[in-house]
Amino acid sequence: MPLASGTKLGPYEVLAPIGRGGMGEVYKAKDTRLDRTVAIKVLPAEFAFDRERLARFEREAKLLASLNHPNIASVHGFEESDGVKALVLELVEGPTLAEKIASGPIPVDETIAIAKQIAEALEAGHEAGVIHRDLKPSNVKVKEDGRVKVLDYGLAKALEGEGAGGADSELSQSPTLTRQGTQVGVILGTAAYMSPEQAKGKRVDKRADIWAFGAVTYEMLTGKRAFAGEDISDTLAAVLKTEPEWKALPAETPVELRRILLRCLEKDPRKRIRDVGDVRLELERLGGSTEDAPQPATGQLRRGCLAAPALGAAILAAVLAGGGFAVGLRSRAPERAVVRFEIALPEGHSLPNNLRGALAIALDDHAIAFGAHDGTTARLYLKARDRADVQPIAGTERAADPFFSPDGRWLGFFADGKLKKVSLADGTVVDLTAAADSTGADWAPDGTIVFPPGVSTGLVRVSSEGGATRPLTTRDAAAGEAGHIWPDVLPDGEHVLYTIEHTGRPFEEASIAVVSLRTGASKVLLRGGTAARYSPSGHLVYARGSRLLAVPFDPKRLEVTGEAMTVADGVAAEVGRGRTHFAVSPAGSLTFVPGELDDLAKELLWEATMVRRARRPPCGAATPA
Repeated sequence: MPLASGTKLGPYEVLAPIGRGGMGEVYKAKDTRLDRTVAIKVLPAEFAFDRERLARFEREAKLLASLNHPNIASVHGFEESDGVKALVLELVEGPTLAEKIASGPIPVDETIAIAKQIAEALEAGHEAGVIHRDLKPSNVKVKEDGRVKVLDYGLAKALEGEGAGGADSELSQSPTLTRQGTQVGVILGTAAYMSPEQAKGKRVDKRADIWAFGAVTYEMLTGKRAFAGEDISDTLAAVLKTEPEWKALPAETPVELRRILLRCLEKDPRKRIRDVGDVRLELERLGGSTEDAPQPATGQLRRGCLAAPALGAAILAAVLAGGGFAVGLRSRAPERAVVRFEIALPEGHSLPNNLRGALAIALDDHAIAFGAHDGTTARLYLKARDRADVQPIAGTERAADPFFSPDGRWLGFFADGKLKKVSLADGTVVDLTAAADSTGADWAPDGTIVFPPGVSTGLVRVSSEGGATRPLTTRDAAAGEAGHIWPDVLPDGEHVLYTIEHTGRPFEEASIAVVSLRTGASKVLLRGGTAARYSPSGHLVYARGSRLLAVPFDPKRLEVTGEAMTVADGVAAEVGRGRTHFAVSPAGSLTFVPGELDDLAKELLWEATMVRRARRPPCGAATPA
């Protein structure tokens, strides 16, 4: 029975029907607890009242909820109320790819940009051990800004349950096939996008998604399906026996893209491309970046080459459950491994309401420090790589903005109007100097600590042994500079990144600059972001609201050399203070707190991305236009 507007499912209030999805009716709803709009997919009765299948679905849905990628529509949860069982999903606005293709072929450059983002989504899922199994144009949304969201990721497997996987279930949602009984609602691939092994009823692996990716990309370029027929039998026969009409590809289709399609649509899976990450790398070499470009201080950057994909080449998704770090993770391409893991807070603890300076990660990734509240006092905690438990750090009550010493033996922090440090070996706390506020600090290899001593100031430096401070930067009030914050020492130990806050303007319009510790000379690197951190992959990772972006950066010339790309979206942030809760270690790990601040009271989820050095395509450096 359709749900009427105003129907309540737990904290969710139905607003309006959206349409029918592969598994059942889809509704737009309001999350009254977090004040956000979501999509609700109601499970069909034939499925929802099968207790065994429902239990399998809930187990699978928990895995799907762990997928956190900007190109994958998120699973928020599972809700049951008055006999109605529904999946709560991210609501993604914009047309589906099927709707865009209905208007005609998509231009080659735009196709490459869309295909690259689809490949990134598949790559993230595959590294997490999840196959989409139902990739098709109607399961891809393209937002107004060109960003892509892949929908229903892994729901096919969740709905299939255990013991299925043959042709009977695989065909159940083909648009020309109607099924009855217990198979209603199973989503395991529309016939036109099925791989030959799916069509034959064999069990599938990630190469089935690569086939579907090829079919979808072909359809974007030509405006018609790679394999089509008047009915289900004809369509499956085309998948098994015929080749796409390669002459239908636009004349301007690059040779490299044609080769990608040929290899994706190999009928023998043993000859097909085995890793969608390889596809993404090829697409990045062709171009097609849709991410935000930074605004250089003067002029604009000309595209000498796309250096941003070097970071993308270093990011895949694999799940390591139960805590731990990325070191030693086995992968086909270990230099590109991404590890996601949770750190559960001790019982009775929660994150502080404002998450002030939530986390820091040590030089060699051996430990993460973060703030939590035990119901009485906020203090810092340590999660070491070689320990399963989380340890409170004595002497860090009311602390904020932790940062490690280069050797990892000390942890600096702000508390009680002072800059302090604590020995991680014996708990000794040392007061270093006065600090009226805390908006970041960093510790240089020579023992210099750089920080802003208060609100609306420039940066100063102090010895890690304590003593008098010396000015490093001076804010230009006449130019509208409100203050200099969030310092980060570059690997050379001689230059410091920092953020310039502008009077009367939001932090999304702040500037990122660099200053020399030796001469005091400074310059603006880019506008439109805060809290830049250097990654050894050759990028600056920085925040814009709740988004993390990365832009290629030459630390020797101190210049941005390419376009920015999104690394993560939906990161916990205090936008009004320019705080986005992430950290980058000198070893190349990116950790952050995902989600909205109001949703982080009981559990802390960290995601660590091993960002290793990646090869870049040979080309000249970008130059001012």
